[in-house]
Amino acid sequence: MKKPILCAGRLYCDLVFVNTPRLPTPGTEVFVPGLTLHAGGGAFITGANMVALGHAVSQFSTLPAAPFDAVVRADMAQYRVDASACATAADGIDPQITVAISCAEDRAFLTRSDGPATPDPAEIDLGQYAHLHIGELRTLQEQPDLLRLAKSAGLTVSLDCGWQDAYAENLSELISAVDVFLPNEAEMTALRAAGTDALCAPLTVVKNGKNGARARSRSCNAWILNGATPVEVLDATGAGDAFNAGFLSSWLERAPLEQCLANGNACGAAAVQALGGAGNLK
Repeated sequence: MKKPILCAGRLYCDLVFVNTPRLPTPGTEVFVPGLTLHAGGGAFITGANMVALGHAVSQFSTLPAAPFDAVVRADMAQYRVDASACATAADGIDPQITVAISCAEDRAFLTRSDGPATPDPAEIDLGQYAHLHIGELRTLQEQPDLLRLAKSAGLTVSLDCGWQDAYAENLSELISAVDVFLPNEAEMTALRAAGTDALCAPLTVVKNGKNGARARSRSCNAWILNGATPVEVLDATGAGDAFNAGFLSSWLERAPLEQCLANGNACGAAAVQALGGAGNLK
């Protein structure tokens, strides 16, 4: 029996406004036809989609404060993501919430994060897992011991980037220590502007929405490209995290990079055709 995958990172309750006619602008109000509540955060969405692809997944996160923890726990149970390694938010911590505004071709987020992203990594037996996926670079910056302990336990490690308005200077040392780095195009550009060698990981996979994705290993100067098939976009929330699940599912089986990219793009396409970021793979 294969060891499960551990997904670590910020865990939110997503309030998703769907079919928004336009993004709000200062001084205006936009009325939308739909609102849904879901468990969110890159680590969870990737994990839920990996469960749909046949993997056992555990979540390593701090739960949002009440009452939103109930929504998140229910979703983790529904999508069969093991929550036993999660911790309850400390008293006085604000609820971790993301307001997601989804339009036809894009989305915007307003997020409150508070308290630690994960419990203390020293408190979990990482040896029971095969792979660690870290949902955003900010979590790795906050918990660098998570990477060190995972590597010591023999796990492979993947890392999504996640948007930051201001990246710290030169994050190359952290990024180079993971096995797979999965930023999107805008994040790659911002990292380079901050002085980080965004190609320092052994394998870098760049997501570019409707234009597909590309991958490049540190030992090779050539990019491997895979275009995306056009689909109708209902909700783009979590599309990049669903891509991660498809790519990593194939990569963990040692599939060729072309196949990993194709599977990632297929999962991303499935995600945008349904509401919410998790559980849209069939």
